[in-house]
Amino acid sequence: MTYTYDGFDIESFEAGKGLWHARIKRADLSPVVLDGVLFPTLEVGFAWSDPDAAIADAKAHIDQFRRRYAGPSLAPQVQRPTAP
Repeated sequence: MTYTYDGFDIESFEAGKGLWHARIKRADLSPVVLDGVLFPTLEVGFAWSDPDAAIADAKAHIDQFRRRYAGPSLAPQVQRPTAP
């Protein structure tokens, strides 16, 4: 099951009988950047009992990343000083 949310593709998958997880990747296929480290995909959350719960958890992680990291790449934005 794949779901698109806010520029990200979320794929839920069953890692064991009734143990659902989610994998996040950017819809444009560029890596997610967290603290300067590039990730092609992120696997998040706990083992949920159904795919919809795994998707909901992944959406919450994306929202949390957006609050913590600015910009579409989820990388911290650095302001450069302007010349006087």
